[in-house]
Amino acid sequence: MLSIRRMATNIIASQSSPALTFDLVARCSPGQEVLAAVGGAHKFQGWNYNILTDSGGFQMVSLLELATITEEGVKFLSPHDGTPMLLTPEHSISLQNTIGSDIMMQLDDVLVTTSPDAARMREAMERSVRWLDRCIAAHERPATQNLFCIVQGGLDLEMRRAGGEAKADYCAVVAACTPRLPELKPRYVMGIGYPEDLVVSVALGADMFDCVWPTRTARFGNAVTRHGVLNMRNAKYATDFGPVEDGCGCACCRPATEKGGMGVTRAFVNHNASKETVAAHLLTIHNVWYQLDLMRRARDAIIADRFPAFLRRFFADLYADKADYPSWAVDALRGVGVDLLADET
Repeated sequence: MLSIRRMATNIIASQSSPALTFDLVARCSPGQEVLAAVGGAHKFQGWNYNILTDSGGFQMVSLLELATITEEGVKFLSPHDGTPMLLTPEHSISLQNTIGSDIMMQLDDVLVTTSPDAARMREAMERSVRWLDRCIAAHERPATQNLFCIVQGGLDLEMRRAGGEAKADYCAVVAACTPRLPELKPRYVMGIGYPEDLVVSVALGADMFDCVWPTRTARFGNAVTRHGVLNMRNAKYATDFGPVEDGCGCACCRPATEKGGMGVTRAFVNHNASKETVAAHLLTIHNVWYQLDLMRRARDAIIADRFPAFLRRFFADLYADKADYPSWAVDALRGVGVDLLADET
């Protein structure tokens, strides 16, 4: 938690939070009664900032082979002892009320976005709307806990408007949805973490994102930088005594002579990347800082009315040549009036 605070983030939505809902129902750990007694997850974790929790449904459907969905809810076998269990919209909201999360997600009918079954996709979209009504009715603390709805519909734009895809399809879905969502409410796109995906999604009107990618890729020895992802296990870094990324303000990269800086070198990370968990910890600090700083700079650019220039600089730093720019990003940004391929004036 100390490392998270030092990175200046004021919300957590990592595996500790979405999985907490799942753990409460599937593993009974730490238990709804325990969290209720202590006063919720903020006090349980010693976290005085914002917490976002998922409904628990995605974890069950994605992690459990025997999960089935009915109008009543999600039926599954406990991974702890095999006991048959049922998560309903009402139960999910009750759990999240007990957790005390600042942002909680409705229970939705989760389906792979690329499913070819149009009838099942429509069923999932319509059921998610019905479940939202049940979630709203069960919500006991609307004044202090924000309930976010989830728009289902796969790649069918009409379904999305009513209620691992290709990037072009993803951009089309985001572009179709954001203008139809309330302008003064946060537009939250779940599971998005690649830097280029983030900045393009912001350009398309999205505000919030969550993803395990920055921390997961750190565990494999990868550093996220403005010039791309660096595999710190590569032998070429064994005698590189520079910071993970020049000019980075994270605690890992800042010189030890600066307050809070550790002065970690690429050589140190390389030496430990395949042997010790300390490398994963250091790269996690760096990667999360990079993502937060990227979003801070994007927000500042929007406020200063220079977001198109920010986008051009971002892609110029990330790719050596304009010919390497991904076509999906070029097309998506051109659709909102930003031409990445135009010559600078």
